[in-house]
Amino acid sequence: MVTLPSNMFYTVTLPATLWFFDRAKPDNRILFIDTRNIFTQIDRAHREFAEEQILDIAVISRMQRGDRRAFVKLVDGYYAKGFSRLTENRPNLEEVSKNVIGFLKENNGKDLPDFAPALKDADKLLKAYTEYQKSVDVAVIDTANIVQRILAETIAPFFASLHELLKEVDKKVRHIEKDQSKNKDLKTLKIELEDLHKEIKATEYFFGHIAWLHERFPEAKYEDVTCLCKLANLDDVKEQEYSLNPGRYVGVVIEEDGKTEEEFIEEIVAMNDELNKLNKEAKELEDVINHNIRQLAGD
Repeated sequence: MVTLPSNMFYTVTLPATLWFFDRAKPDNRILFIDTRNIFTQIDRAHREFAEEQILDIAVISRMQRGDRRAFVKLVDGYYAKGFSRLTENRPNLEEVSKNVIGFLKENNGKDLPDFAPALKDADKLLKAYTEYQKSVDVAVIDTANIVQRILAETIAPFFASLHELLKEVDKKVRHIEKDQSKNKDLKTLKIELEDLHKEIKATEYFFGHIAWLHERFPEAKYEDVTCLCKLANLDDVKEQEYSLNPGRYVGVVIEEDGKTEEEFIEEIVAMNDELNKLNKEAKELEDVINHNIRQLAGD
């Protein structure tokens, strides 16, 4: 049984539950999967599953049936797609870095960001993937899982440092923008940086799915995961008064709103600005009311 997120349908906002019946099941246990926090936000009111999210959910069922090879094959496929994008975007990262450094130098920029470590780390990652391809054999599941996890440990620090570097660059560019908003070179650079952010996000996407899978199933085999999946027997169902609500078995799921950290901060700032505006209007209205009361009282 799979519980879907809310807002997955255009006419119904409530979450739905999918029931899967299988006469070939080896026992009477029921696999409950709660996917209320697995979705892609389309707009404020609508969500959907990305193809990779469907694969992540499906592999849980396959592992529960004993198909561990499906897990390592899925991870291997994500590696292939992620490193393919990193290979494509590596030259653009180098080109944009040269443009950024040149622009900051021309505008008396201080403490220039150093892209050299990031470029070097990207090359190391690509080399590590080449070695991984030579050594991995998805047919030998436990060994393949270990090799995949070792490679994954080198990826997260790379993207974390890259994001910090780009934050530093964005901050310096915004500082210059205050004085040179009509600078054509600045506008071109901002477009290049925006495209680079998108490329990095697209590159990191597949590695994010690998991290999600490894965090929940480190041994490349099915196990109950709180707030995600639970394999329940008939005694468990009886204990829950025969309720088939997956949330009762996997644990409480606090649904996310689908916002990124930047979107959340932007919304909070906008709400605070609106609050300040309303407080100012309220103070003006209060002064008018006090004035009118004094006039009525003859003061």
